[in-house]
Amino acid sequence: MLRRCAFVLACLTASAALAQTPPQGALGFYRFPAISGQTIVFAAEGDLWSVPASGGLAHRLTTHPAEESDAVISPDGKTLAFTARYEGQTALYTMPIAGGSPTRWTYDGDAAIATTWTPDGRLIYRTTQYTGIPKSGMVALDLTTNTRTLIALAGASEGSYDASGKTIYFVRPGFHNNVTKRYTGGTARQIWRYTSGDREAVQLTGQDYQGESHSPMWHQGRVYFVTDRDGQMNIWSMKDDGSDRKQVTKHVGWDVRHPKLSADGKIVYQLQADLWVLDVASGQSRQVLITLATDLDQLRERWVRDPISYLSSAHLSHDGTRAVLTSRGRVFVAPVKGGRFVRASTKDSVRFRDAVFAADGKSVLALSDESGEFEWVRLPANGVGTDEPLTKNSRI
Repeated sequence: MLRRCAFVLACLTASAALAQTPPQGALGFYRFPAISGQTIVFAAEGDLWSVPASGGLAHRLTTHPAEESDAVISPDGKTLAFTARYEGQTALYTMPIAGGSPTRWTYDGDAAIATTWTPDGRLIYRTTQYTGIPKSGMVALDLTTNTRTLIALAGASEGSYDASGKTIYFVRPGFHNNVTKRYTGGTARQIWRYTSGDREAVQLTGQDYQGESHSPMWHQGRVYFVTDRDGQMNIWSMKDDGSDRKQVTKHVGWDVRHPKLSADGKIVYQLQADLWVLDVASGQSRQVLITLATDLDQLRERWVRDPISYLSSAHLSHDGTRAVLTSRGRVFVAPVKGGRFVRASTKDSVRFRDAVFAADGKSVLALSDESGEFEWVRLPANGVGTDEPLTKNSRI
C-alpha cells in the first residue's frame, strides 16, 4: 500500500510541477520590511532585497542558501543589520545597505535577532545569552568597540528609542509564538516605557484591553504600535505617556505584521504577502508594488526523492477497497488494488487536510480553508461534483 501511495504521489508531484507557470512580473512573498528615506529593505525567497519606497524592481542584496531576515537600517541610512544563518547558527550581521560582504558580530549559543538602533548608532538585538533566565532580553552592541551592554529590563524585546536616546519603549513579555487570533492570555504582549534614571518601567497598555499590543515605534511625541483592539491587528498610536489612543489603519481580513518606522515618519509593514507604507503625517497607507528580478527557483520542476514524506494523512474506506490520501493540501482517492485514481479536491487555491471517507463511501469529509478558517466540507469520492460546506464558524 505504501509503495503504491509513494508512486502515485511522485507522479502527481511531477505533473503538478510541469503544469506550473511563473506569475507575471515575478511577484513574491515579502516579509520583515525596514525603511529609511526612499529605500525599503525586505526579505523574500530567504534573501534580503532593496527597492525604492515608491515601488518597482527589487535588487537582491544577499544570495546565500541560508535564510536572512529581520533587517533594521542604521539612523544614517548607510548600514543594514540583519539576522542570518550563514554558518548554521542564527547570528547577527551587518553590511552596507548598497550591498557588500557581511560582517558577523555574534557567536553566542543563542539566536541573536536584530531589533533596532539607538539614535547614537548602537545596534540593539534580542537574545537570551546574557539574561541569566530562559527569557529574552535586549543587548546594545557598539560597532566601533565591539562591546556589549545588557539593557537592564527583564524580558524586554521589540524596543524603540525616543529622539534623546534616554527613553525606550519596549514590549514585555516577549513574543509567545502563539498566533491565536484575539489572544488575551497571560502572555499577551504589552508596551512599557523606561527612562534612564527612573526607578522602574511604566506599563502603558493592558489596563483597558487585555489583548496584544506590541511593536512600539516612537515618533514626535507619539508611540505607534500594533494591536487587535478592533478585532484585527492594525496600527494605532498613543501619546508617549499611554494616553489618547487612536486607530490609524483599518485593514480588514489580514493582520498588520512586522512594522518598521523611518526617521521621516513613514511606517512600512507587511499585509498578507505584500508591503504597505503608512505616512504618519497624513494617516494614509498605500501598497508598495514590487517585482523581483529572480529565476523563481521555487517554481522549477523538481523530482521528489521520498514522495511518501509529503503524505499528511491516509484513511481506508469501510470496505477496504480504497484509500483517501491527503498530500500538500490536496485530496486523492486511490484504489488498493486495480481501479481509477481520483483527485477529489479540484480547487487549487484551497488547502485541505485530514480527509476521511464518509460512512456511505460515496463522499469524503475534509477540513477546508476556503473561508479563511478551517471548516468541514464534503467532497465527491469520484471527483465529479462540487464541494458541500458542512460547518460555518466551526458550527453545523
